Amino acid sequence: MTTMTRFVPLRTPFEDVAGLQKRLNSIFNDFAGPDTSSASFVPAVDVYEDAEKLVLKLEIPGVKTEDLDIRLENQTLVIKGERKFESTEKAENFHRIERRFGSFVRSFTLPQTVNSEGVTATSDAGVLTISLAKKAEAQPKQIKVQVGATKQVEAQTAQ
Repeated sequence: MTTMTRFVPLRTPFEDVAGLQKRLNSIFNDFAGPDTSSASFVPAVDVYEDAEKLVLKLEIPGVKTEDLDIRLENQTLVIKGERKFESTEKAENFHRIERRFGSFVRSFTLPQTVNSEGVTATSDAGVLTISLAKKAEAQPKQIKVQVGATKQVEAQTAQ
């Protein structure tokens, strides 16, 4: 009778140390909270669509309208902006700074169904809403079904 022995590759001590380092980094990141070392931020965006338009909503609290640049070129919508740090307070008096400041750029490739002439942008309560109208041929059309129409056509052709 033959016995089968399972071969288990040997682990090096470096693999154990690397695994431990990953676990410690994970624990530290969970405890420390979000990374605030980066000066820029990326605003969250919601994108939805209905029969007449495509809508983007970006969260941009603290961004002034004069610090926004919205462009539509070659079916690409580019939104640039900047949230500036309020320098009126002295930085040494802060205990913690979690809000992100700096510039951002978001770009979206738009479908061919969007009418580049029908674009509006509004800002209210820190939310930028960009509405892009759809082309007329891209909007759904409802076709009514006529009952008995084929009988009338047949009767006319028989005469």
